[in-house]
Amino acid sequence: MYAMLLYIDGGGVVMVKKSDMAQYVNITIDGKNCIGKQGDTILQIARANDVYIPTLCYLSKVKPIASCRMCLVEIQGSEGVVLSCQERAVEGTVITTDSKMLYKHRQNIMKLFGVNHPLECGVCDKSGECDLQNKTLEFDVATQNFCAKESDKKVENWGFISYDPSLCIVCEKCVRICNEIVGESILEVAVGGYKSRIINTNKEADCSNCGECMAVCPVGALTNSEFKYSSNAWELERIPATCVHCSSGCPLYYEVKPSSTANREESIYRVTNPFEFSSLCGAGRFAYDFANKDAKKDKEAFTRALKAFEGAKSIRFSANITNEEALILQKLKEKKGYKLICDEARNYQKFLAAYSMVSGKSLYSGDLATLKDSDAIIIFGTRINDDNPMVKYHISMASKWHRARVAYLHPMEDVSMSKIVTQFIKYEVGSEEGVVALLANAFLSDLRLSDAVKEYLESLDVGNLSAESNVGEEELEGLVNSFEKKNTFSFVIGADLYAHPRAQEIAKVLALFEKYLDCNVILTPPASNALGVALICNLDDEDVNEQSIGYNVKGDFTLGSLGEVDLDMPALNQQEGTLTTIDKRVVATHVALPFGGYVLNDIANALGLETEYTIDYTKELPKRSGYKAVEFDTLNHEFSKEGNDIRGYLLETKDVKIDEIFEEIEELPAYDGGVVYWCNEGIHFTYNTLYKYPASKYLKGSKQFAVAMKISDGEELIFENEKRQYRRIFKLDETMKGTIAITSSVTEPLEVSSFKNYRYTLMKLQEDGVIR
Repeated sequence: MYAMLLYIDGGGVVMVKKSDMAQYVNITIDGKNCIGKQGDTILQIARANDVYIPTLCYLSKVKPIASCRMCLVEIQGSEGVVLSCQERAVEGTVITTDSKMLYKHRQNIMKLFGVNHPLECGVCDKSGECDLQNKTLEFDVATQNFCAKESDKKVENWGFISYDPSLCIVCEKCVRICNEIVGESILEVAVGGYKSRIINTNKEADCSNCGECMAVCPVGALTNSEFKYSSNAWELERIPATCVHCSSGCPLYYEVKPSSTANREESIYRVTNPFEFSSLCGAGRFAYDFANKDAKKDKEAFTRALKAFEGAKSIRFSANITNEEALILQKLKEKKGYKLICDEARNYQKFLAAYSMVSGKSLYSGDLATLKDSDAIIIFGTRINDDNPMVKYHISMASKWHRARVAYLHPMEDVSMSKIVTQFIKYEVGSEEGVVALLANAFLSDLRLSDAVKEYLESLDVGNLSAESNVGEEELEGLVNSFEKKNTFSFVIGADLYAHPRAQEIAKVLALFEKYLDCNVILTPPASNALGVALICNLDDEDVNEQSIGYNVKGDFTLGSLGEVDLDMPALNQQEGTLTTIDKRVVATHVALPFGGYVLNDIANALGLETEYTIDYTKELPKRSGYKAVEFDTLNHEFSKEGNDIRGYLLETKDVKIDEIFEEIEELPAYDGGVVYWCNEGIHFTYNTLYKYPASKYLKGSKQFAVAMKISDGEELIFENEKRQYRRIFKLDETMKGTIAITSSVTEPLEVSSFKNYRYTLMKLQEDGVIR
């Protein structure tokens, strides 16, 4: 029997059974009957029911800060007032959000915030979108009754961010975001009355690596140094889009000014995001100027391109493309018989297929929302802060909000994770198959398993695997014990595993955690649309000496948006299309800047496909892979009022025939000597970020590595990998340990990423043209 109708999650009508009534509360706000979930605060329920309560310091994605005191409300039957951002709703409560007393209180607060606040709205970058400005007008603060002695507050430069303490109202949003979301805890409040300010405790850590503090600042205290004084906010047009730098697919807005009103050519002035509910890393926020701006329709080059396609046997491409472009390439394969070569997506495709054979599902189960609500997390086979910062942010949230136990398993310790990780387990390079077997044995052996899984676990020589991998049995026992009383278990898997020589066997064992432990497993895609390409394209393995077309990678004839190419193509911020994110969500991105040249669809049409617009393929994305027949223009780009991601749509997970066949573990390889780990450190994911974050020309390593390789700090090195020579300058890093050094895998446009091969290689150092 149903008791009522609820309007929740963006306005959807939900029928609630009597048996579920205890999960909800009914309260009255300003005479309006409002329904919310048990445990929600008054402010949360008010917002979900379209009741306005003013705030200055509240931010939905962090715990209540309660510093501004603007959200005070009155409760019938109670003396005084309460903070609606902190007070949890109780059944039957009657609440008043607006009265003469509350208005006067808020007006006085605004006067206090305005004491000594510089009157520079005419030139302030925040003007037109400033919370202080808006609420000063809202509460009719026409005079100032308070004063305080002015103190000397100098503007500070934090890389891409400028901090002006004279404009700061010390709301603490920036401090909370740095602590709870980013996990760095670099920003703190220096308390001192009207001398209070925000301090950056570690400027050497490059605090500008994300810009989250700047995004949430309600005033002009924290601003983009490059945007400063370049435009008024109201002059900019916001283009809804999706970040293309990694697989998280974060929502953002390219803010552009049409060329007719600008003193320069049409360009992106800045990137913003719906910061109330989502985040961006530094690549998404600052590395936006990668458009192919000067391209024109070169008919001769287009004719040469068609001739090259007619003679080509394969198309090599990057996974940094839209779903629609991937489908065009697949249709060209079906029509012309090309091989499709995308190494990073092919390895991921095979890994996902092997995983599905055991899990029985076409997609992994995990998502970021569950990850942030987890209290037990294992990170395995990835330097996650470099591979996908947004995953790291969600792990940080789990750590801060749920005191999550976070186990980080990797051959290299990562100091950027030190404030989050509770247990670091170091394993030997190449031993991942043995490590995942040990984990399965430790966590699953006491469960009710299939005969095939029991047989596999019983066949393991645990003592030998422990010795060979250097993962102690006591470490594993401690890990299992620390997870015992935890409720939500997440397992984050990364790119170290996808090109491992035994990748498919590793995938099968990892699937057991989802199948038998109901674990939130995330197979982190290794590139922005690697999951989409893997689901849409029938990819081939490496071509050998065949005539090839290159699309954003080098080929015999190269199409691309950056670097030296034979035919210019649009960058991803010049295209309409969709991407498939780490959450298995299909999201739209839109054109921020015009493109004057040809697009892939023009070539496809000339070769016989005949579709007017690239986005006409959106509704044709393969249903067998979980896509839906949805028109591009119908895709939503917003969040619900409650902060849920309702952009686009979620892929439909398909059932897959189960085949629990496990091979015997191969002898674990030995990597004796110096080892190179190929990883794009910091916020350098792809060639699109190179102009803003130049790839490191260094090979970073420890003293132990330097001794082992007989090299010194500052020495120029030549070494080999996959028959290619690399030049790097060795940089001694005091924070590193062991005999593994790290270097960037992508240092220039059109370069193939390291995800083609296992990310660890033995150091083959050359001296006078000879390998040492």
